[in-house]
Amino acid sequence: MKLLFLTLLAINLALAPALAAGGNNKMPPPKAKALWDYIAKTSPYAKWGQWPRYKGVHRSRSPHGPYNQIYVNQAGLSSTKAPVNYGTIQVKATQTKSGKLKDIVAMYKVKGYNPEAGDWFWAMYTSKGRPLAAGKLAGCIRCHAAMGDNDYVLVHQFR
Repeated sequence: MKLLFLTLLAINLALAPALAAGGNNKMPPPKAKALWDYIAKTSPYAKWGQWPRYKGVHRSRSPHGPYNQIYVNQAGLSSTKAPVNYGTIQVKATQTKSGKLKDIVAMYKVKGYNPEAGDWFWAMYTSKGRPLAAGKLAGCIRCHAAMGDNDYVLVHQFR
C-alpha cells in the first residue's frame, strides 16, 4: 500500500508542470508558428479565461489600441503571485474602433528562454495568424519592464 501511494505521488509530481501549463496539451516551443498553432488550434485562446479585473473589451494605448481583450490560459490564471507559472500564455486580441480584430499579441513564459526579461517569449500576429514579429522583442520588453516586479504583466496585479 505504501509503495502504491509513493508511485502515485511520483506520477502526480511528474505531471504537475504539464498540468500547470494548461492540461494535457503539450506546450509549444518558443517559435512563432508553433505558438500560433497552439493558441489558434490546439488550445484556442478565445476559450480561455480572463484576469478577474480585466474582463471583456477595454480601451488600450498604442501600440495595442484602440481596444483590446486579454485571454489567459489556466497556467496563468492559477498563478497567485509573481513570477507566474511557466507555461503561462497571455493573448491580447486588439480591436479597431468598430470592434474588428486588428492583430494578436502573445506573451509566453518559457523556462530559460530569456531570464534577463522574465523568461517571456513575445509574438505579434496579423488577425489571420501571420507572424509580424517574435522572440525577445525589445519594444515589448521595454514597455512591460515597468511592471518587472509583477513579472511583466501590466493588466493584472499579483498580491
